[in-house]
Amino acid sequence: MSVLKIRDLTVHYGDKPALQGVDLTVPPGEILALIGPNGAGKSTLIRSLSGVLPIRGGSVLLDGEDISTFTPKRRAQHVAVVPQSRQLGGAFTVRQTVMLGRTAHLGWLGKPTPKDEAKVDWAMEKTSVHALSERRLAEISGGEQQRVLLARALAQDTPVLLLDEPTNHLDLGYQVSLLTLLRKLVDEQELAVLMAMHDLNQVAGCADRVALLVNGQLKAVGSPSEVLTSANLEEAYNTPLDVVPHPKTGVPLITTLS
Repeated sequence: MSVLKIRDLTVHYGDKPALQGVDLTVPPGEILALIGPNGAGKSTLIRSLSGVLPIRGGSVLLDGEDISTFTPKRRAQHVAVVPQSRQLGGAFTVRQTVMLGRTAHLGWLGKPTPKDEAKVDWAMEKTSVHALSERRLAEISGGEQQRVLLARALAQDTPVLLLDEPTNHLDLGYQVSLLTLLRKLVDEQELAVLMAMHDLNQVAGCADRVALLVNGQLKAVGSPSEVLTSANLEEAYNTPLDVVPHPKTGVPLITTLS
């Protein structure tokens, strides 16, 4: 179990600020959903936490330790990332790609153990890509590639998961399966999950808390009912929206107003 703390985080693209003074905490056993319009800084936040983008100011702490002091191997043992799906090429098979998630756990010879093989089998089964095992990445669809990226992250076996639009390119059935799996893993293994998403109704149904980013700044953080309000969303997205309780679950149900 690990606690991810983001304190006064500032990230720039050149001289232009992309994130300013972001403060968030993701405790174990919680899904925190990042929402906001295009360009709000959601992907930038995920990429900066994963070490892809340099941090201009502030800190990212994992169990009280500054993650910037971690070696790449140690970071990979604690934080797994599911990036936005892009068309993946290369000669790697699906199984080889998922096995890459075990890299930080391999011994000095770099040879997978039966434990590594079992973890890869488990991750592929959970994400329904086992039947694609020997297919090459360039031969499978974008939705299948997205599930492979999730399997790779699960095989990494970390206490913290960062996901950038994980349901992108997935059909409705796989979207539901993925979010249901995440919820189960978070509850059973007390993972800390930070997930950037566009679908506000999916956010309402799966997230414990929601963080609204606009122009690189946090505008609201709280439960779905506290953040997913007409006032917050209309200001952030600059469009009329109606928010009512879902008739069965009671969570916010968001619809556009014509």
